[in-house]
Amino acid sequence: MTSSKIEILGEVKSDPAALMASLQLMPSPVPNPEIKYTKIFINNEWQDSVSGKVFPTYNPATGEQICEVQEADKADIDKAVQAARLAFSLGSVWRRMDASERGRLLSKLADLVERDSVYLATIESLNSGKPFLPTLFVDLQGTIKTLRYFAGYADKIHGTSIPMDGEYLTFTRYEPIGVCGQIIPWNFPLMMTAWKLGPAIACGNTVVLKPAEQTPLTCLYIAALVKEAGFPPGVINILPGFGPTAGAAIASHMGIDKVAFTGSTEVGKLIQEAAGKSNLKRVTLELGGKNPNIIFADADLDLAVEQAHQGVFFNAGQCCTAGSRIFVEEPIYEEFVRRSVERAKRRIVGSPFDPTTEQGPQISQEQQNRVLEFVQSGISEGAKLECGGKALGLKGFFIEPTVFSNVRDDMRIAREEIFGPVQQILKFKTIDEVIERANNTEYGLASAVFTNDINKAMTISTAMQAGTVWINCFNALSTQCPFGGYKMSGNGRELGESGLKEYSEVKTITMKMVAKNS
Repeated sequence: MTSSKIEILGEVKSDPAALMASLQLMPSPVPNPEIKYTKIFINNEWQDSVSGKVFPTYNPATGEQICEVQEADKADIDKAVQAARLAFSLGSVWRRMDASERGRLLSKLADLVERDSVYLATIESLNSGKPFLPTLFVDLQGTIKTLRYFAGYADKIHGTSIPMDGEYLTFTRYEPIGVCGQIIPWNFPLMMTAWKLGPAIACGNTVVLKPAEQTPLTCLYIAALVKEAGFPPGVINILPGFGPTAGAAIASHMGIDKVAFTGSTEVGKLIQEAAGKSNLKRVTLELGGKNPNIIFADADLDLAVEQAHQGVFFNAGQCCTAGSRIFVEEPIYEEFVRRSVERAKRRIVGSPFDPTTEQGPQISQEQQNRVLEFVQSGISEGAKLECGGKALGLKGFFIEPTVFSNVRDDMRIAREEIFGPVQQILKFKTIDEVIERANNTEYGLASAVFTNDINKAMTISTAMQAGTVWINCFNALSTQCPFGGYKMSGNGRELGESGLKEYSEVKTITMKMVAKNS
């Protein structure tokens, strides 16, 4: 058992959020939370790594170590796959379980997450640097809703009868794929765990899941809730470890039938290659984005400025959906830049446990350095740094909210995914021009358009080469809606009914009949 001290600031500030917190109208994080689970979870048992290795995990707001976690590698993945294959074997408790019972178990897991949501939000904030209140109200609610959504689908996944020519009876069955390897990122650890587990379990698969090495703590707590909910041993196995070892072992394992990954395009390519070179396992990839946000002169400017701000700075810019290429129509360009800079300067950066904080730290020193290097490249290539651009604070991995204007399409900051609090504002003149420029990227995850002209809105939304288009809003995601990318932003879809198809095989069964009647 490990404890970790957190600092909860007591200063009462003049804005409404701080006032409400001072009146105890908002939930408070758990003070000095105990870190209960740091081992590998295989077959409903907590285990040390085969190698005996451990690795540290840190608080990015301070740079201080929270605890050490058991480090899984190939030998541990082998053990987990063996357990998952046994749980998936014909005649097992899991395979013979009613689909409605699978749904009940997922619902129970959601109930347990809800019961412990304040603790989970506290640990998520401690380990990732995400502000506590948004974590509680956005991440935890998203996690719970996702689990409940797919719980409801468990006994509604079914095939159809087909009027095949000839004297035959034909129907289809949707069957689980088998053992699913799942590799989740550090920017939304809890929500990504639910996005992966929900559809896989609803369809009847078993899972070997690796959380990101930077943020393993909440995922390991979920493992304890999996056991408490009553899932049979081997159905869900959770192994903290590193990408080049544990992640690579999942991608290339001959005993894994499908792999799902959320993360960088660079690593996604490696996973798809490993899947092809091993057993041609099914692959779902949700990868990077360099998402365009198009602002027309007829848009509600106050709305557009605020939504564009939140669209790029939410979660300290560490979002694959970040609207980091903001195309603004020429007549309102200067005013949009002015208002965006004012808003960025008002953004509150600080402790994740201060209720007034809007932006926490980057996840690591490495990520902070990477973002600051992008800022320098923007300056050196001739973009105008309007505000920010520097590290903030004496400890932790904070960066000032940063805004660039006079950005050209050929600059690195306009082409590559920064994954930090850096807003780039570009100018356009015509609708045909902005469509061509917005689509001129190797990515295709998300996009947005702000306008009061429905014809412009529909022209843009149908022309965008992206899996999601938002009209007069941004980051409007929901568990009911499919999510995924075009081009190098990935393969397949998560969430919604479409997400279930990624975890099912369709089998056609045809039986010869003596006589057929319509």
